[in-house]
Formats: sequence, C-alpha cells, structure tokens
Amino acid sequence: MRQVLQNQKTGQTELVDVPSPKVRTGHVLIRTRRTLISPGTEKAVLDFGKASLIEKARKNPEKVRMVFDRLRKEGFLETFEAVTRKLEQRIALGYCNSGIVLEVGKGVRHLNRGDRVASNGKHAEVVNVPANLCVKTAVEVSDDHAAFTVLGAIGVQGIRLAQPSLGETFVVTGLGLVGLLTVQLLAANGCRVLGIGFESRRLALARQFGAHTVDLSEVSDPVSEALSFSGERGVDGVIITASTSGSEPVHQAAQMCRKRGRIVLVGVTGLELSRDDFYEKELTFQVSCSYGPGRYDPFYEEQGHDYPFGFVRWTEQRNMEAMMELLARGKIDVESLISHRFPLQDVGNAYDVLGGQSPCLGIILEYPDDRNQSDESILGTNIELDQRSIDIRATDGSPVIGFLGAGDHASL
Repeated sequence: MRQVLQNQKTGQTELVDVPSPKVRTGHVLIRTRRTLISPGTEKAVLDFGKASLIEKARKNPEKVRMVFDRLRKEGFLETFEAVTRKLEQRIALGYCNSGIVLEVGKGVRHLNRGDRVASNGKHAEVVNVPANLCVKTAVEVSDDHAAFTVLGAIGVQGIRLAQPSLGETFVVTGLGLVGLLTVQLLAANGCRVLGIGFESRRLALARQFGAHTVDLSEVSDPVSEALSFSGERGVDGVIITASTSGSEPVHQAAQMCRKRGRIVLVGVTGLELSRDDFYEKELTFQVSCSYGPGRYDPFYEEQGHDYPFGFVRWTEQRNMEAMMELLARGKIDVESLISHRFPLQDVGNAYDVLGGQSPCLGIILEYPDDRNQSDESILGTNIELDQRSIDIRATDGSPVIGFLGAGDHASL
C-alpha cells in the first residue's frame, strides 16, 4: 500500500510503498477513501521539516536541552549519530480520514466489515485505527465531508469547555479550519459570534456563517471592536484557535471579556500571562486537549476501554459522533471549507499548495476507488509465524525471536 511520509531532515514529503498494517485487538482496519490535510497542524510540521538545524533547535528548546544532556553523558560522536538518525526518520502525516472497514479486531462490537467510517487515520491507503477513534459515517454524509469529523471534534471540545449558552457573545480568534468550524458550532448554540482574522476569504466565510468580523490587516485594536460588539459589557467568552508564538491573543482575550468570562485555548500561542488580566475579572482560562476526554490515554485509545457514559458524557469518540450528527443534519457547512482536491498520486502538489503563498483551506486527498481491486491486493501478503516454532520458555535472557533491518519499515 502507499502512505504519505515526511523526512524530518529535509522536509520532503513522499508517497511511499510500505507494508500494510494488520488489524489488532480493539482496532479496525480501514481502506481509505478520503483524507483531509489540515493547514494548521500539517503546515507547522512541513515548516519544521524544511527549517535549518538552527531554526529547528530554536523551535524546540526542550529537545536542545535533551541533546546537551546526552552530550555530557555519551560524548559528541554518539550524540551526533543519534540526532542524525532521528532527523533522517520519516514520519507519517495526517489525522483526518474517511473510508470503509476492511477487518474488525477482537473486542470491537459497534463496527462491522463494510461500514463507512470516519477516524483519525493517517494519509495512507490502509490504516489500523483504535475502535474508540472511529465513528460510523451517516448515510447523508459524503466521504469528503466525513473527513472533517475529527477536525470538527477539536472545535466541539473547545466549545464544551467554554460552556456557551443561548444568546451569549463569543469571540473566535483565528479563522483557519478549526476557527471557521468553531464559528458555526457557536452559531448553532445560539450565540452571537465575532470572528477575528487576517485573510479576506476566511473573513468572508465567517460572515457567511453568521459571524461579525474584524480584519486585523485593517484594524489595529480588536479589543475595542469586541467591546463594541458586546455593548461595552465585555464578551462572555473567547475561543482562541490561532497559531502564534506570541502571547498577545491571550492578553487581548482577557481584555475583551466581561467579569468572570471564559477563555479557551484550542490553538497554539505563547503563555506569558499577566496576573492582573485575570485577577481583577476573575477570568477562567483553560487549554483544550484535542478531541476530548480519552485523548492520549492508552487505556481508552489502545485498549478500547470506554469511560462510563453517566460520568464522562462527552469522550473524544462521542464528540466525533456529535460532529457527524451535525454534518448529517446539515447544520455545519464544510463544503465551503474545501479549497483544493488532489488525487493521492499528486500529494506532492497538495503539499506545495500548503507550503506556498496562495491562500488555502481544506485540502482533500482522493484515494483510488477501483471496485475491481480486491482487498487482498491492497493489503498484500501477511506472514503468519507458527507459534509452536518459538520457544517462549527461554529464561536465560536470550532472544526468542528477532528480525533483520532497522530502517523505516521497522518503525512502521
């Protein structure tokens, strides 16, 4: 099968033939139909890969400290080789996938072979995804639109933390894909929304979705605009979906809010906070973690143990289900968020658009839909080991099984 990989040393993105994964317990194997390139997260990865060694170090000071620690312990040569090996590794890209279930692992009960699903699978023809990170695609939702499910769940989780109520005023700072989805989700909650951003097309889309807007290329004081929007009372909340190294969006959010307003950081900003900003108004500030409860918990994601419904109403999977329901009911417009479509074999052109100067939003990758191609031809041949030939009773520390080759395929 083919998968999109990036060389961290050069930043080059390639479509590579790699072995197909095998379904694991608690997982499902999915034949991909569409994936969505997220212009925020993936452009950051792309820019990092293309940066010089000095720029890479500047962007990752914690990694630099690790390198110096290793230098002290192991010396220059060992450290240099370790860093070189790390940078030459290729990483798998993508986290917004829609496709069809090929195989179901042990313990999975809510999905069956042939189901259309959305998941956080990579840009690959076949992906092996934890069942708790998959949801069924509604009949009314196309494969293109289903690929927005995971990205939408990020916006859903940010809104849950902000706890909007009918008639409240909210600001969304940053009008990328997640920001524009958040604008629509807040409007669906009955809120008045003010969107803040730079690009004219994204501002126009925010207005199309019912928001008022502030163009930062023309307005130097978004705080006064937000105060005016709220009738000089201060807005009830701010959701920050922007990506910047500076802390200004958080500072401005605090100035915009009323007493006891809420600020939720969904994007990435600096966090040099001023106590006075928060103290006088008793503001609430929270960082949102991806799709919701369960994220990065191996007990939930890898082992497939769900959280009790009565105690954790909205897990990451249930947030994905909520987004899918909104798509099915036509409450969220994602078609307007698609700026480009590319067949999988032209993925290089897709990433050229992402890294270029021309504006882009959602970039859809279309995968071959050859009905005559068997699942077996996609999956390739799996080699089954005869368990009886492995002496699992070895107790002297000697290996009982091994393989040759420690390249990219071994890490995959």
